[in-house]
Amino acid sequence: MTSACKDKARRPARRVADSLGSFMVNDTLAQPDPQRRRMEVDRMNGSKMFAALALCAGLAIVPAMSAHAAINSMSLGASYDAQKANITFRVYSAHATRIAVYLYGSGYGAQESTSYVLSSVGNGVWAVTVPVSAIQSAGISGTVYYGYRAWGPNWPYSSSWTKGSTAGFVSDVDSSGNRFNPNKLLLDPYALEMSQDPLNPSNQNGNVFASGATNRATDSGIYAPKGVVLSQAAQSTGTKPTRAQKDDVIYEVNVRGFTEQDSSVPAAYRGTYKGAGMKASYLASLGVTAVEFLPVQETQNDANDVVPNSDANQNYWGYMTEDYFAPDRRYSSNKAAGGPTAEFQAMVQAFHAAGIKVYLDVVYNHTGEGGTWTGTDPTTATIYSWRGLDNSTYYELSGNNQFYYDNTGVGGNYNTYNTVAQNLIVDSLAYWSNTMGVDGFRFDLASVLGNSCLSDTFQSAAPNCPNGGFNFDAADSNVAINRILREFTVRPAAGGSGLDLFAEPWAINGNSYQLGGFPKGWSEWNGAYRDTLRQAQNELGNMTISIGQDANDFSGSANLYQAGGRSPWNSVNFIDVHDGMTLNDVYACNGPSNNQAWPYGPSDGGTSSNYSWDQGMSAGTGTALDQRRAARTGLAFVMLSAGTPLMQGGDEYLRSLRCNNNAYNLDSSANWLNYSWTTDQTNFNTYAKRLIAFRKAHPSLRPATWYTGSQVVWYQPSGAVATTAYWNNTSNYAIAYTVNGSSFGDSNSMYIAYNGWSGQVTFTLPAPPTGTQWYRVTDTCNWNDGANTFVAPGSETLIGGTGATYNQCGQSLLLLISK
Repeated sequence: MTSACKDKARRPARRVADSLGSFMVNDTLAQPDPQRRRMEVDRMNGSKMFAALALCAGLAIVPAMSAHAAINSMSLGASYDAQKANITFRVYSAHATRIAVYLYGSGYGAQESTSYVLSSVGNGVWAVTVPVSAIQSAGISGTVYYGYRAWGPNWPYSSSWTKGSTAGFVSDVDSSGNRFNPNKLLLDPYALEMSQDPLNPSNQNGNVFASGATNRATDSGIYAPKGVVLSQAAQSTGTKPTRAQKDDVIYEVNVRGFTEQDSSVPAAYRGTYKGAGMKASYLASLGVTAVEFLPVQETQNDANDVVPNSDANQNYWGYMTEDYFAPDRRYSSNKAAGGPTAEFQAMVQAFHAAGIKVYLDVVYNHTGEGGTWTGTDPTTATIYSWRGLDNSTYYELSGNNQFYYDNTGVGGNYNTYNTVAQNLIVDSLAYWSNTMGVDGFRFDLASVLGNSCLSDTFQSAAPNCPNGGFNFDAADSNVAINRILREFTVRPAAGGSGLDLFAEPWAINGNSYQLGGFPKGWSEWNGAYRDTLRQAQNELGNMTISIGQDANDFSGSANLYQAGGRSPWNSVNFIDVHDGMTLNDVYACNGPSNNQAWPYGPSDGGTSSNYSWDQGMSAGTGTALDQRRAARTGLAFVMLSAGTPLMQGGDEYLRSLRCNNNAYNLDSSANWLNYSWTTDQTNFNTYAKRLIAFRKAHPSLRPATWYTGSQVVWYQPSGAVATTAYWNNTSNYAIAYTVNGSSFGDSNSMYIAYNGWSGQVTFTLPAPPTGTQWYRVTDTCNWNDGANTFVAPGSETLIGGTGATYNQCGQSLLLLISK
């Protein structure tokens, strides 16, 4: 999610959350939405968007300890030995009393071929080693699929139990939060690949995975997603780029949507990892240095095409993770065992060969299991993995351990303060970095990873969290965001080996809006940058605009990051991302329009605080020229500001979703990128390329540290240096500044002017460096609309020297260089 007051997931009142399948409401089968997401804090007015959620109560939490000594030190998962003669299955559960592994010859529709009971080997780990010969004798000659069944205090083992029986049953959930149910086959949280989604073209009934009186005896074995036992592949991911983050330009895109309707990609590879890798040269030609993919860890999307041209149950963005290790099979042209893993690695290799980093958007704040199905009945919940193995280890519990603490908006927080649950996060990140070649991660709702219980004495028997529940606390060395910093090397400021870490620094409820609050080592999506600059362009006359705040944004948002020892590049600057309107629509829409027919809707939720405006088009006072001018200005803000710029896939050609600002559920032609452009789109693409190239050519726009002294000087339109009085007067809507190139080894200095007024402003130019004059690189005004809005190097127009004047049209940006 991106930041201001948005509802990605207005859930029906009949339940808190349900990520899977159908459910009963008044004896009627209803279909839940697998991707209904959550609301966020409204930064601009600081309003509390929700009444307080239930306090975390009685959670059986493992006290945070020092980091484990090695990645996956418990050796969890399923693995062959060196000779491929045996497979060892290891799984964690601190509260189970019996665990068995069931082996299958296929992933869906078949009964198990054999099963084995695991032994407790200490520290909560259960294990068994099975000879491959025995597996083959049981009739499994090819890929081995597997899942677990677990018993515990709420459902002790009974020798009379058979699949589909209730022998041994005590309760669906006990006072300690245990939700063991041996009728539910459980996916290994460490499975490296998955057989299929719980819902798929062959099964549309999510009830089979549910607990509760109606469904607890339903056996899920033939339907459940199963882990795939893999041998380690030898596919190379190439040489990782070592470029400093300050020099990156990030391009955010969905793997499927990137190439699904790209005629330059062979049909068999469209919408796949292989197809995405084929676009490496395209991104390189645009100037992109890092591609950030929306979640690619397995999520519920097998059913997307079950009902063609419908948004029913669709999950396009992918923020309901089912397996933190497995690459989504739907994005692979090779769906055989090992195929998705190898194809993802080959894609990474293709991007690395082009010098492009690969970032993943990861979701460690909640899982695809969701929460309880209603807010009043704790017995019914989806069980296909973590919940059935060790509910209180993997989730933050509340309401006497009967419900889930939720400040994600999808039913239940992942238990990020639990050491074992943290291990899974760390082990997953290490796998994607080391084995899959990933260069960095963007963490969805990352403030949840800063949650602690705010209690030094909290134990599993405590009735609640005495200080009010799980809350963000960056000072606690044991929270996940600090654990991650200890476990991994963050890429140095000057570049080198390491990971780039990006936080979406908010969630919902409590103190979860933490923009600027993350520790050194983390970069953050800067939602304040987006909001204030949108307001400057689109809200003049509707709200108070501070030109001083805009100046702060242009120079790296020191108000957020400097005091904490961070740098300008820790601010990830954007005008738009996947969550919300596209760049085009920010300047072409007066508000959201989500209730459209397929393929542009319908989509529920979405924020009403878009700070968007159609530039007067609907009122008859604006034109399409005005909209393109505003979009050029917005993209110029991002690329000329100190910080790390982020753009959304399709911004380079003014992609539109016709004002849909919450298209999470549209796996449709409208939401996929297209490459058949109008003349205006082609011209904008040229503008975007040249703008990015300009940024990359001028190190003064990419400072490693904060601007000081004469490196940046701010001017009033009159040419006088801006004073405190000018900054503080909120009736001033124009500003200009120079960037001294010589301080950065840059051959050119720059003069950048922004006129926020609707009418023309005359800017008087300050002195350029000795022996030079000012030359125009771009003016985003309407008169300059076309193929050369941003000129090629060497084609700049002479404007003049000290005291020269320039008449700048309303709501536009001017860029000059000295030469």
